[in-house]
Amino acid sequence: HESGSLRVRFPSPEGEGLSAVSVNTAGGVAGGDRFDIGIDAGEGSSLTLTTAAAEKVYRAPGPAAQLTISLRAEAGAHLAWLPQETILFDRARIQRSIDIDLAEDATLLLCEIVVFGRAAMGETVQHGEFVDRWRLRRGGKLVFAETIRLDGEIGEKLARPAVANGGTAMGTALIVPGDEAVVERIREASESFRGEVGISAWNGFAMARFCAQNAARLRTDMMTVLARASTVPLPRLWLN
Repeated sequence: HESGSLRVRFPSPEGEGLSAVSVNTAGGVAGGDRFDIGIDAGEGSSLTLTTAAAEKVYRAPGPAAQLTISLRAEAGAHLAWLPQETILFDRARIQRSIDIDLAEDATLLLCEIVVFGRAAMGETVQHGEFVDRWRLRRGGKLVFAETIRLDGEIGEKLARPAVANGGTAMGTALIVPGDEAVVERIREASESFRGEVGISAWNGFAMARFCAQNAARLRTDMMTVLARASTVPLPRLWLN
């Protein structure tokens, strides 16, 4: 089901599982917009989703945009949520919520990249609001929860050594199940990383954190991690 400016397309047949592409025909996200995305992978299924392009979040003089993402995978299912970057413009305001509900034996590969300004266009983010709430449940049990808030003088905060040390791109990869073997496999590629990457595993999943001076460096690091974390090939749009 699709409504509003969100569309989903299936560009090519797959040998195994199903691949889909989400398209926002509005061309971006403006203040006051609300987008709701619900993805269910049925029992034993395999589903990979990406977006047609980077999502742009524009300046919002009024209410913040709302983005709600619900991911659910039933018994034996594999779900990969691999959108391209989210780009925030100066004075953009967005509140995002990602709720993940996995069966005990379901598998998940997820990534999110947030870019503060288009460096190639000479744009920077000085002010704005970015609130990111994540909740992960496995077998009905809450195993991970966090909320990140950057608001007000975002540019000044990103410049701090303990935040991003001047970096303008941040990302997260979530791998379920994940253990120390996954962590070590990813760490073997550490010499090739072009930004900062940290990886750890606990509560039955692994998580990688990324920070880089620009989106291109972070995207390269993300692709390296995803390739080592899973045998599922990246969507073709990631390789263009």
